[in-house]
Amino acid sequence: STNIEWNLKVTATPESHIIFNALKEFQYEFDKAVSVNEKFIEEYSFIYNKQIAFQNSIRDEISFINDIKVKPNAMQVEALANIAQLRISGKNKALLISATGTGKTFLSAFDVKVFNPKKFLFVVHRENIANASLKTFRSVFGGTKTMGMYSGNLKELDKDFIFATIQTISKDEHLKQFDPTQFDYIVIDETHRAGAESYNRFLKYFNPKFLLGMTATPERTDGTDIFKLFDYNIAYEIRLHKALEENMLSPFHYYGVTDISVEGKIVEDNSNFNLLTAPERINHIIDKASFYGCDDGKVRGLIFCSRKEECRELSIEFNARGLKTVSLTGDDDNTKREMAISLLESDNPSQKIDYIFTVDIFNEGIDIPSVNQIIMLRPTQSAIIFVQQLGRGLRKLFKKEYLTVIDFIGNYAKNFLVPVALYGDTTYNKDSLRKLMSSGSSLLPGASTINFDQISRDRIFEAINASNMRMKKDLVFDYYLLKYKLGRIPMMLDFIGYGARDPQLYVTYPHARSYFNFIEELEDSLKRKLDKNEKKLLELFSNEINNTKRIEESIILRELILHGKTNVITIKDIIQEMLGFEVNEMTINSSIANINFEFITEKV
Repeated sequence: STNIEWNLKVTATPESHIIFNALKEFQYEFDKAVSVNEKFIEEYSFIYNKQIAFQNSIRDEISFINDIKVKPNAMQVEALANIAQLRISGKNKALLISATGTGKTFLSAFDVKVFNPKKFLFVVHRENIANASLKTFRSVFGGTKTMGMYSGNLKELDKDFIFATIQTISKDEHLKQFDPTQFDYIVIDETHRAGAESYNRFLKYFNPKFLLGMTATPERTDGTDIFKLFDYNIAYEIRLHKALEENMLSPFHYYGVTDISVEGKIVEDNSNFNLLTAPERINHIIDKASFYGCDDGKVRGLIFCSRKEECRELSIEFNARGLKTVSLTGDDDNTKREMAISLLESDNPSQKIDYIFTVDIFNEGIDIPSVNQIIMLRPTQSAIIFVQQLGRGLRKLFKKEYLTVIDFIGNYAKNFLVPVALYGDTTYNKDSLRKLMSSGSSLLPGASTINFDQISRDRIFEAINASNMRMKKDLVFDYYLLKYKLGRIPMMLDFIGYGARDPQLYVTYPHARSYFNFIEELEDSLKRKLDKNEKKLLELFSNEINNTKRIEESIILRELILHGKTNVITIKDIIQEMLGFEVNEMTINSSIANINFEFITEKV
């Protein structure tokens, strides 16, 4: 058969089919027994645990895994070459930035196979991810390496490859079970969490020959420099939109829908609980979910809420209206979470649920490929979290045609983050965001589409117009983020090259008047580098000349800096070749006059 997600060819032995069918039969009996309600989940979770125990007991005997032929895709080939080049140049650490669903775990397994360590350690933050990663590695290595778990009560120390949870292995009594140099190669998954104390203890203790970090979102809001942990060695970076271009993810159809008004009150950032759970709003959500539907008519949905109380109440109300749902929050343990996922993915109509309502816990670190509808009922406060939640439904799956995303847009202050997240434009340039909103789906890669109803579109334009894109805390955050990525003080062009915030926002920040002035406050090494007149000259160039308004001036300046002199004919030829249009001599003369500050009265 052909697995669409990974493009793998799978060949199974007759013995493997016996085991596989036994698993399916057990699942079928389990499905028949399950009725969808919270009480059952609590009372009969032991059935689910027996199923997991059964699968674990025979995992080393499933011989058909050895016959799976796995090969890296084009993106993985390029990333593997980059990692190899880092090692050739003497580097012993690397950071892989890769969108959810693009095969980070497979990629790490391919590189580990090239490295061929005697002892290997894979560290994650949840046991279910450790189990899934072990299976991925076994599909790549077959039976050539022994593999085991180090989490909770399971401590398989004698295995070649160990898959551990950070909560267990980072404790002192567990660290002492290992020699600091015991593992030749260590992988840390979801590396953006590495600022936590548990990861610090872990990283200070172990000294592998090679360390690979993997994350979809290295950005941190707490100021932790994740890039420094890996010596600023970025092995590869593939974000959401590049992954969509490469057809690595499922296409999505996004619908921005106006959230309903109840008794004249519009849903806002801090709306009253009674408004969020009003019958009119619940009926509105169900109507829109039914109207936009999903690819095959059998919805398997995630609904992201803003509050625990809203999450639980909406699930109850959906069930009262004939839908099958459960609610999950950070208060629920892993058993209940895994049970809910099993119910959502079930093919048994009498047992399958339609939706999982959730808050906080499904932004990352969960893999439910069958999800075909996502509903967002919370204000967009972060473009990063928006993309994380969107990513929950973007994994490819056989027969899954697309993901439906329904975003209920209220009167939220940060609605401008919706186009930032959807189009991947992190410049925070208002003109750019307006242009993207007007473009519809034309600038979106692949077969994905973006649609807004008129009211939600207007609300986003209003948010763009009203927002302050030059908040100091945001500018400082993005400055340090890029600095961490580069390992040095960024130049203005670095912001453009890395698709970061529009650097001109630093120039136009109140009272800054130049990029240098803004970052001088942040960098001790820049203090007192320029005198008063030099700063003033730089401010004039930043605001009056090289200000992104007229490219001719920038080209003239570049030629003068590079060659010490230039002429009109040369400038015309450069612009014709570079930009494909003919500039007249009057424009060039005007540019020269501006460079000489002939249009301002203040002189330096």
